[in-house]
Amino acid sequence: MTEHLNRLTPRQIVFELDQYIIGQNDAKRNVAIALRNRWRRMNSPEDIQREIIPNNILMIGATGVGKTEIARRLAKIADAPFVKVEASKFTEVGYVGRDVESMVRDLVEQAVAMVKTQKKEEVKIKAEQAVEDIILDALIPPVHGAPVQKQRTDNGTEDSDAIPEDDGELNQRTRERFREKIRNGELDSRKIEIEIQQNQMPNVGMIGGAMDDVSMMNIQEMIGNMMPRRGKKRKVTVGEAKKILLDEEASKLIDMDEVKMEAIQKAENLGIIFIDEIDKVASSRSGGGGGPDVSREGVQRDLLPIVEGSAVNTKHGVIQTDHILFVAAGAFHVAKPSDLIPELQGRFPIRVELNSLTESDFYQILKTPKNALTKQYIAMMDSEGVELEFEDGALQEIARIAFEVNSEVENIGARRLQTVMSLLLNDFMFDIPDMIGPDSHIVVTADMVSEKLSVLVKNRDLSQYIL
Repeated sequence: MTEHLNRLTPRQIVFELDQYIIGQNDAKRNVAIALRNRWRRMNSPEDIQREIIPNNILMIGATGVGKTEIARRLAKIADAPFVKVEASKFTEVGYVGRDVESMVRDLVEQAVAMVKTQKKEEVKIKAEQAVEDIILDALIPPVHGAPVQKQRTDNGTEDSDAIPEDDGELNQRTRERFREKIRNGELDSRKIEIEIQQNQMPNVGMIGGAMDDVSMMNIQEMIGNMMPRRGKKRKVTVGEAKKILLDEEASKLIDMDEVKMEAIQKAENLGIIFIDEIDKVASSRSGGGGGPDVSREGVQRDLLPIVEGSAVNTKHGVIQTDHILFVAAGAFHVAKPSDLIPELQGRFPIRVELNSLTESDFYQILKTPKNALTKQYIAMMDSEGVELEFEDGALQEIARIAFEVNSEVENIGARRLQTVMSLLLNDFMFDIPDMIGPDSHIVVTADMVSEKLSVLVKNRDLSQYIL
């Protein structure tokens, strides 16, 4: 589990984040240190490991500056289970709505899916062989009974009652020839009939008092396991059968108890939970003691034991949240971090303020990241056989207009670039391939950008363009 983290030094983590996120160096440094500290904790003496708690991070910044992207990319770099939740979706215990423990259960589900995928990859070769055998049996059934060689009697004549050896050999040679065809994809379009195992899971309804999610999931799983698995026959192509059967055969080869145990360890030691909009549950201290502030403070108090460390029941087992890394984020336009209850503030000791994006940042966002919007549009048009090119001056003009609109209307950060790019290229996207055919070459110039986006600059009422 720690081998992958061993290769990730803080500088390497920041370098990886730089491939997708422009600026925000302070935030990148802090999350890189937090990630490296996980490896440091897991390689510390056992008697101190449990005592080293993660430094949870509170990101403060306007929408669209990269808060969520930093957390999501960090999880991908670390190959860690990651869950993003919105604090405003939670309700205090006793109210209708999601309870805070659901985010931990979601994290475990994510970890189980990750470990399961990894285990399936390990048994893929065996599973593929089993799938080939099933498809072969459907195409060319094997000769029943082992082939018996021709035997000679005592007087030298052959025994005519024995099964001819040639039939068995011919069947085997034909099967091997067809096995090669299956592997090469030559038979992918041929239809065959296969049997798929299905659980006959009945609808479960409860009469009486309310039941928590975990109890309901456990009852459903228990009843599902008791019900017999019944095969359902389907007629599909060989290509479809490969996909359907591969997942089924791989699942048979992996030990789900081992998967669950490994997933819980992964979630406990590497899991990252990103709590967005935490400022929405911050209560104003000046607003008296009633109204919605009571419920907001209740959500904070429900969050507190999860963040500081507690045991949460999931359908895969009990998970301890002591070493899960929590990253909270909010714009804090109205509320302030100090409006959170003091106990929760103390659980997010690292405060990082993300900067608003400048015109230069917009230019770099369009040009540098691996997933830049310009590269996305180039790839989409390339799928139609149309070559799209952006001049450097065009990128600078797009960045200038996006920054200007953000300044004059509402600052929605880098998301404004999606609005601007959509307005700029929508006519081309509509005309391809009817009016603009394959092998066409479109060059986006600064003059074209100014002409097409002039409405954004001239018209002060830009509500129709706001995302």
